[in-house]
Amino acid sequence: MAWKSRTRSLQVFDTELSADTVEWCPVSPHHNILACGTYQLQKGAGEEGGTPSRTGRLYLFEFRRDVSMRPPLTELQSKDTAAILDLKWCHVPVSGKAVLGLAAATGELQLHSLLESQEGSCCLQTLSSQTVGAERLALSLDWSTGRMDSSDVRVVCSDSAGCISVLSLEEGSLMTVSQWKAHDFEAWISAFSYWDTQLAYSGGDDCKLKGWDLRVGPSSPTFISKRHSMGVCSIHSNPHREHILATGSYDEHVLLWDGRNMKQPFSETSMGGGVWRLKWHPTHPHLLLAACMHNDFHVLHCQPATEGSGSACPVVASYILHNSLAYGADWSRLSLEEPSPCPPPAAEPKKSVTESGGHLRIQYESPTASFDTSLEDDAGRYIPESTPSPASSAAVLAHNPDAEASSLSCLLASCSFYDHMLHVWRWDWTPEEAQQEPE
Repeated sequence: MAWKSRTRSLQVFDTELSADTVEWCPVSPHHNILACGTYQLQKGAGEEGGTPSRTGRLYLFEFRRDVSMRPPLTELQSKDTAAILDLKWCHVPVSGKAVLGLAAATGELQLHSLLESQEGSCCLQTLSSQTVGAERLALSLDWSTGRMDSSDVRVVCSDSAGCISVLSLEEGSLMTVSQWKAHDFEAWISAFSYWDTQLAYSGGDDCKLKGWDLRVGPSSPTFISKRHSMGVCSIHSNPHREHILATGSYDEHVLLWDGRNMKQPFSETSMGGGVWRLKWHPTHPHLLLAACMHNDFHVLHCQPATEGSGSACPVVASYILHNSLAYGADWSRLSLEEPSPCPPPAAEPKKSVTESGGHLRIQYESPTASFDTSLEDDAGRYIPESTPSPASSAAVLAHNPDAEASSLSCLLASCSFYDHMLHVWRWDWTPEEAQQEPE
C-alpha cells in the first residue's frame, strides 16, 4: 500500500544540555503542554580519576497555534535538576491536577504537579519524591493509568542496579509497595499492561524481556524471553487493543507480541537503529512511534500485523532532521485537523530571534521532496505552519488532489542527545484508499 505522507518541522529549540526525553501532557485541557528532560555527564574536577556528576534540566513549554507570526512553542519554565533519564505524565488528574513523573540519576522518582496561575500560565511544582535505592540511576517509569483508569494509581520504575520498583500514590506521596532484582545488569525499561495493571513487564541489558504478576509476588517471572539479541530498552502496552505489546532493543528491531503467547512475537520490523522509545498513538490504535537512536524517528503502521498477517510493519512516516542520537519522542493529543486561523499580513517582528525568547530556528535544505522544513522566509520572518511556502504547496497538491479526502494530522515532539535539540513537528497522512476517485 502506498502512503501519502508529509512531515514538517514547526520549531527547533536548543536545550543546551543533552536532551533525552520529551512528553506531551495527556490531561485535558493541557494537551498543549510539553515537558522535556535533559542529561549531562560532567567530568570530575581535578585529577583524571575524579568522580563525574550527572546534571539535568527540566523544561516546560506551551504550544499555541493562534500566534500567527511567532514560533508556536513558548518556554514557560526551566528547572535545574539531577540528570533526567525518563519523564511520564500520569494519564489522569491527581487531586485535580496533572502530575509529571521524573526518573533521576540520583535514584529518585520525583512527582511534579502542574499549577495554573491567575494569568493562565502554567508551572511545575514538586509534589513528592522517593528514592528507589542508593548508588543507582532511576532509568524509566510508567503509570498504571494508560487506559484513563484512576481507581488504582501506581508507578513502576526500573533502575541501573537491575531492580524493578512498584510504588503507590497516596494523598500525593509516593510509597514503595515492592522492589525486586529483575535483571543481571541495567533494567532499561519497565511498563504496565494497561489492560491488567497487576501485570508488569521489564527489559534489561541482559537481553531479557520479562513479565511479572504483581498478585503472586516477584519471586519468579511469568515468562522470560531472549528473543531480542541485545539489551531491551523499550516496552509499551497498546491502550486500544488488549494483549498487544510492543518492544524495542539495541538489536534495532521492533517486536509485536500477543500477551497471551509470549513465546514468539507475531511481527518483527528492522529499524536500522537501536529502538530507545516506542509510543502507541493516543487515539489511533495501529500507529506506533519509534525513536531509533542512530536512525532517526519513524511511524509504523501495525494494522496488517495485528490482524494476523505476521508481516513486518511498514514505515509510513520518518522525521530525519535531527543530527544526533534519537532518544525522546511523543505524540500530542492536541488536534491539528481543524482549520488554522488565517494569518495577518506579514510584518517585521518587533524583536530579533534572540530577543523574542531565544528560540532557535534553523533553515534546513529539504532532504526529500516530502519534507518542508523552512522555518523563516528570506527576510528572516517566521513562517507559520498554517502558511505553506509555494514550493511545499505544489508538493501537497500533487499528493492530495482531493482536499476533502479523509486524512490524519498529528503534532509530535522529539529530542536528540549530543546536539541537545528539541524539535516540534507535524505529520499529515492520507491513506491510499482516500485518494481513489469514486466509481
